[in-house]
Amino acid sequence: MKQFFKFMFASMLGFILVNFLIFLFMLGIIGAIASFGSKEPKAVAGNSVLHLELNSQIIDRATDNPFGNFDFMTFTPNKPIGLNEFLINIEKARLDENIKGIFLDMSFTQSGMASSYEIRNELIKFKESGKFIIAYADYMTQGAYYMASVADEIYLNPEGGIDFRGLNAEIMFIKNMLEKIGVEVDVIRHGKYKSAGEMFFLEKLSPENRNQTQAYISSMWNTVLKDISDQRNISVNELNNIANTFATRTPVGALESRMIDGIAYRDEIMANIKEKIDLSDDKDVNLVNYERYNNAPLPDSMLPVGKREKIAVVYGSGSIVMGESAEGTMGAETIAKALQTARKDTTVKAIVFRVNSPGGSALASEIILREAMLASEVKPLVVSMGNLAASGGYYVASYATKIIANPNTITGSIGVFGIVPNMKELFNDKLGITFDNVKTNDLSDLGSLTRPLTGYERNIIQGEVDRIYETFINHVAEGRGLPLSNVEEIAQGRVWSGFDAKNIGLIDDFGGLNYAIEQAALLAEIDQYRIIEFPEKKDFFVELMENLGQVETRFLKARLGDFYPVYEKAQQATKNTGILMRMPYDVSID
Repeated sequence: MKQFFKFMFASMLGFILVNFLIFLFMLGIIGAIASFGSKEPKAVAGNSVLHLELNSQIIDRATDNPFGNFDFMTFTPNKPIGLNEFLINIEKARLDENIKGIFLDMSFTQSGMASSYEIRNELIKFKESGKFIIAYADYMTQGAYYMASVADEIYLNPEGGIDFRGLNAEIMFIKNMLEKIGVEVDVIRHGKYKSAGEMFFLEKLSPENRNQTQAYISSMWNTVLKDISDQRNISVNELNNIANTFATRTPVGALESRMIDGIAYRDEIMANIKEKIDLSDDKDVNLVNYERYNNAPLPDSMLPVGKREKIAVVYGSGSIVMGESAEGTMGAETIAKALQTARKDTTVKAIVFRVNSPGGSALASEIILREAMLASEVKPLVVSMGNLAASGGYYVASYATKIIANPNTITGSIGVFGIVPNMKELFNDKLGITFDNVKTNDLSDLGSLTRPLTGYERNIIQGEVDRIYETFINHVAEGRGLPLSNVEEIAQGRVWSGFDAKNIGLIDDFGGLNYAIEQAALLAEIDQYRIIEFPEKKDFFVELMENLGQVETRFLKARLGDFYPVYEKAQQATKNTGILMRMPYDVSID
C-alpha cells in the first residue's frame, strides 16, 4: 500500500509539472502571437546609435515565426537573423538622419564567411557616409573580428582576447566506427576529387582531397587577410605572423599588434560614444537594438510605392531534396514552383536565384534546373551564391544569365556519387537478426541493406553515376559557354573558392545579394522596381507545428553537442541514399 501511494503521488506530481510546462508554453505562444500581429513602424528618436549584437545565427532569409529555431529544451528563443533584412537595415541606417553611428557589440558571430563578406561591404558603405562604427567585445572569434575589422575603432575587454589563428578545416572519418558495429558502405563515384563518401571507407584525407581542401581554405584565408589589411593598414605578412604567434590571445598583444585600438570596459565605450554624438554625461546613449530598428520605417528613397515592375528573389537554402522545402532543405517542388511563378508573372522583369546549398539529390536538382532554364529563356536570371553553392547547388545555377558569388563562396564540386550500405554483419552477428527473401527477378532486391552488392549490381550503379556525371558536365559546358574539355578539367568533383572559380569561368563576378539585384535590374533595363520574395512564407501555425515536430532532433542536438555530427553521419551511412550531387562533406572552418 505504501508503494502504491508513493507511485500515485509521483504520477500526480509528474502530471502537474507537465501541465504547468504546457501552460507556460501556451502563455509564450499567446504573447508571441500578440507581438507578431502588432508590429507597426515606429521611427527612432534623434541622436540614436544602432546597436548590433551579432550573436544569433545569420541565414539568407529568416522566418517571421517568433518560434523559429526556438529551443524547446530550455524554452528560450534563438531566432536567426535574415541576411536580406540585415543588409536592408544597414542601408536604412545609412540614410536615417536619426542614426549617428553603429555600435558593433560582438563576441560570437554565427555567420558563414561569404555572408560576413556581404555584411562587411554594407558596413563599409555605411562608414563612407561619414557616420562612425565602434566595435567592442569581451572576446572575439575570427569570424567576429573579420566583421569588426571595418570599424573605425575596435576595443576589447581588459580580460578578453581575439581568437586569430588562421583557418582549419577538420574532416571526420567514421570508417573504423562502422567496422566496429558491422556496417560496410559501398561508395560509387565519378571524379577523382569527388571525395564525398571518403569518410565511410578511409581513415584520413586522400591526396586529391587534401590538395583541394588546402587550396580553397588558403584562398579564403588570403581574402580574409587582404580585407583586414585594407581596413587596418596592417600588411598581409604581419597578419600571418600575428596568427602564427597567436599574438591576439591577450588584449595587450592585440593592441601591440594594432589589431585593436584600445582596451576598455563597456561603460568606457559608452562614454566614448557620448563624446561622438555630443551627449552630456548625465544622459544615456539611446541604443536602438536590431529587432526594434527592423520595425522602423524605410526612408522615402527605399519605399517601393508606385514601382510596378518587380525583381523576384527566389531563396534556395539547404540540402536539395525531393518534395517541399523544410528547415535545412531545398525542396524541388517548392523551388521549381517559385521559379515558375516568377517566370510567368509579366510584372517580374528579372529573377535573382539565391543559392546556398551543398547539393543533394540528382533528380531533385534536375527538376529545379529545368525551371531555371525555362526562366532564363524569357527574362534575366541572375544567380547569387551564398556561403556555398556546390555540386547540386552549382548544377541548378549552371544556366543562369549571370552567376555572382563572393571570393569566400565554396562552389564547384562538379561530380556525382552514390552510397549503398551493407548492414549484414550488424544484423546477423551483432544483433542476431537474420533475413530471408523471395523475389521474382534477378535484380528485385538491388540496394538491399542486408547484403553486399554483386559485381554486376555495382557496375549498373556505376553506369548510372557516370551517365549523370556526363549530363552534369554537359549542362555546365552549355550553360557557361565553355568547351567540354575545359569543364572536364575543372570538374572531377573538385571544390573551389569563389576567388578561384572566377578565374576558371565558373562564376562571372564578385558581389553579394544586393549587387546581384542591381545586375538583374541592369540586364532587365529597369531603373524603378520593387523586390518580391519567393517561396512565399508559410502560415504562422504551419511553421509552429513543423517546429514542434522537430523537438526530437533539437533534443538530440542539445544533448549530443559536438558529437551530433557523428550521430548524423552514422545515420547517413545506414541509409541507401541513391545517386547524389553533393559536397564532399559538411565543411566546418574554424
